[in-house]
Amino acid sequence: MSSPSKPGRSHHNDPNPLTRLLRDSEGGTDHGTFTSQHFLDSRPGSPRVVPVTTGLEPTDSIRSGLSGRGTFLKRATATAELAENAGVKRPWLMYLSYYVPCVGWVGRYKWSFLLGDVVAGVTMASFYIPMALSLSANLAHLPPIHGLYAFAIQPLVYSLLGTCPTMAVGPEAAGSLLLGSAIRLTNEHHGSPFDDHDGDDFQNARLAGLITAMTGLIAFVAGFVRLGFLDSVLSRPLLRGFISAVGFVIFVDQLIPEAGLINLAKEHGITHASTFAKAVWLIKNFKNAHGLTFAVAAVSFSIIIIGRHMKKRLAKRAPYIVFLPDRFLVVVLSAVFTYVLRWNQQGLEILGNVETSSGGVFRFHFPFQLQHVTKLRETLSTAFLISVLGFFESVVAAKSLGTTLDINISSNRELIALGTANMLGGCFQALPAFGGYGRSKVNKATGGRTPVSSVVLSTLTILCVYFVLPYFYYLPRCVLCAMISVVAVTLLEEAPEDISFFYRIHAYADLATMLLVFLTTIIWSLETGIAIGVGISLIQVIRNSTHARIEILGRVPGTDTFKSAEEVPASELEEVEGCLIVKMTEALTFANTGELKNRLRRLERYGDARAHPSLPRLRGRGTVGGGGGTDNVIFDVKGVKRMDGSGTQVLREIVDGYVKRGVAVWFSRAPKVNSRLWMGFAESGIMERVGGTEHFVASIDEALRLTEGSRGTSRAGDV
Repeated sequence: MSSPSKPGRSHHNDPNPLTRLLRDSEGGTDHGTFTSQHFLDSRPGSPRVVPVTTGLEPTDSIRSGLSGRGTFLKRATATAELAENAGVKRPWLMYLSYYVPCVGWVGRYKWSFLLGDVVAGVTMASFYIPMALSLSANLAHLPPIHGLYAFAIQPLVYSLLGTCPTMAVGPEAAGSLLLGSAIRLTNEHHGSPFDDHDGDDFQNARLAGLITAMTGLIAFVAGFVRLGFLDSVLSRPLLRGFISAVGFVIFVDQLIPEAGLINLAKEHGITHASTFAKAVWLIKNFKNAHGLTFAVAAVSFSIIIIGRHMKKRLAKRAPYIVFLPDRFLVVVLSAVFTYVLRWNQQGLEILGNVETSSGGVFRFHFPFQLQHVTKLRETLSTAFLISVLGFFESVVAAKSLGTTLDINISSNRELIALGTANMLGGCFQALPAFGGYGRSKVNKATGGRTPVSSVVLSTLTILCVYFVLPYFYYLPRCVLCAMISVVAVTLLEEAPEDISFFYRIHAYADLATMLLVFLTTIIWSLETGIAIGVGISLIQVIRNSTHARIEILGRVPGTDTFKSAEEVPASELEEVEGCLIVKMTEALTFANTGELKNRLRRLERYGDARAHPSLPRLRGRGTVGGGGGTDNVIFDVKGVKRMDGSGTQVLREIVDGYVKRGVAVWFSRAPKVNSRLWMGFAESGIMERVGGTEHFVASIDEALRLTEGSRGTSRAGDV
């Protein structure tokens, strides 16, 4: 805990936000995990004061010492200057506590947090340890213990590296289903029957470990190269359509063992068919269902669903109800009833001995080996999909929790933390694990305040692996299926709200995307559905990024104010005779300059880039030039913050075209002299072609005065 600052250390009492993080690192950096209440209360509330320094100001020192050096070096030196001004004695510890958050929060941990963290960890263990068994056995088609590995290893690693203190990491239904599908397809390709219980579980487990490790590696590399912004690439309709389809796929898949029809399905070869084919088969063969199996599954499903709704309705009046371990009670009671009533002798399939595929628990197997190269290529796409879906849900959960906890969540650091956790989990053949919003809400609601709750969850799971597994012998498999069916319902129940929302705002294209992804997934396969959805999203992103955002401006009659013709009706704007005023609102790059020439031509002829090119000329038909041509073009480049090589080259070609036609080109609200953008205009030859620096002016109004030569002085135009 940081001690109060001494009177002589004025920079320690400075609440300047620029140096707050640096100053606080003296007693442990406020890195976004959590900050103790004493530390928060000790922050001064005085007005903002600029730190007093001697000699050069930090900015002057940086500029004088870093002229011509790279941006990274400038940033590092600027941080060093700020750290020195803030009185940071150990900058290395400041950086370490930022990139390895446990270095910061362990030293500030309060014993008053311990009870809530332990209760939250125990509650999550009672809820999700049975769920881990279900995910591994029913969706990933692996020995159940591999689901427990995912709760034993990944949450522990994330507690050390993650930035969200109440994030609960664990295996998810969608990721487990994709993993099982990849294992099945790989075994089919190599001639190994996947659903044969006498098959090689060890090989399947090694393949699962490889996919999990690849999932982690993809996430880690994405975070290392700062691709955290990609969580915004996939659209909500795509994700909602795919997640809803996953819920439907899981629900139909689990109905087969819940009805006791798994052996009949194998005989008919329906276990590897599409979800649509399975649903049709179930309707035709439901009359052959095993009564006891279906009854146990239905009762278990009903108890969990009812308990879930009771918790939602009574949470405000009776907060303690969130501690009710409904899933754990269902597991215990079903196992007890099966043992006492000998249901296993009446045709009810039980879990049996929970054995490891490798002959021992927590055996280390390095997944990236040369003999795995072929399977690595075959499963890379699955690992990528699991990583993208898991990262998206984790970031949504982390940012939602970060908003309520007033902490800053870094998507890149989240990727690195989750990637490291899954790479290590893959070495122990665990299922892929990411953050889940529902699980994290349970953690927070039951008292979890720090990553210690995840440490408790991992510890209890490890103890369960070593000491409790034999007691799962009489657990009915249909109960595990019922628990997975509840997860499927939770994936489906959010779809109606999104459908209603998109319908109310007339977003029919988004509804079509949802429907297309949903139908493709259930009729063909998970891989086809997500591939089509990702393709649609990428096309939309590319289409938007290649659309040059330029507007034609006109004068508001009787004023010196200029507005876009797309903002107000053209009849309310005054056209400046013989002059085209174009406003550029974004950076010019290779992506958005491809159609810039055509859009400018349409603006010049019609005043609206959306006009069809078959129309006759609409602008400037009565100008003195006789042909209705443009004599002057004014580019308002205030919104252009950057130009890459391709964008600069296209702009130069456009300027050349106007100059050859005898059209004068002007740039209003030009960049600062000697700025990077200014040097781009100068070094590319654009400045010379238009007539020198005199054609780079401060406002549109000034450019018009220069073009007309007789306007006199007037106030600058507002855009």
